[in-house]
Amino acid sequence: MQADGVRVTWLGHSTVELELDGVRLLTDPVLRRRVAHLRRVAMAPRELATPDAVLVSHTHYDHLDLPTLRRLLDVPRVIVPRGAGTLLRRRGFRGVVELAPGDELEVGPVAVRATEAVHGGWRPGVARDTPPLGFVVAGSATVYFAGDTGLFPGMSSLVPALDVALLPIGGWGPRLPEDHLDPERAAEALALLEPRLAIPVHWGTYRRLGLRPEPAASETPPERFRRLAAELAPEVEVVVLEPGQSVQVAQALRA
Repeated sequence: MQADGVRVTWLGHSTVELELDGVRLLTDPVLRRRVAHLRRVAMAPRELATPDAVLVSHTHYDHLDLPTLRRLLDVPRVIVPRGAGTLLRRRGFRGVVELAPGDELEVGPVAVRATEAVHGGWRPGVARDTPPLGFVVAGSATVYFAGDTGLFPGMSSLVPALDVALLPIGGWGPRLPEDHLDPERAAEALALLEPRLAIPVHWGTYRRLGLRPEPAASETPPERFRRLAAELAPEVEVVVLEPGQSVQVAQALRA
């Protein structure tokens, strides 16, 4: 890929393929039809190109999925929160890199920085002080992948001149606690982050087993997010993708 922007492909839930400056990154890869108590209701891609690195935001089963990662054993690096590396190394994964908020590394010409997130991201077998992360990916364009997080004041200074924000707006159950972004909180996050473009993720992909479908709402989560974003951050373009769809975001000409 030429160094003229970033191609973003949403594969469902928090799984996003980023192609930037010749580098392919994959966030929170979860592609199975069933994960623990969750059933996939959106189509998964049949084939997946091996990325140059995987970015794992936190260790919940619907974000750190070992069976999906096993499909990517040839990936050079798996970047995880500090404290989660032991779990992967014991399962035979190589190239595991642990980061804490503020840490940064390079993947080819692209810089990857771990950022703060506010989320209860623990799972059994992982140290309790393992932090949840977001990630900033910077090259000819800048992308912020929030992982799972609630709102926090530091969002306003997280990424100056941000091109793309990948923000969760939903989940797999009827309620979202404060350590998540729903459409309302995600729209508030846009006003803090001020990206050029926002793509909602973490919605409409998995449903809890045994959960009855709710009556049709007047707005879907992305529709509500788009409307609230227009009210709170009207300068931000919102692009809603279906699983497998892509968008090309050109490099901004900054003053």
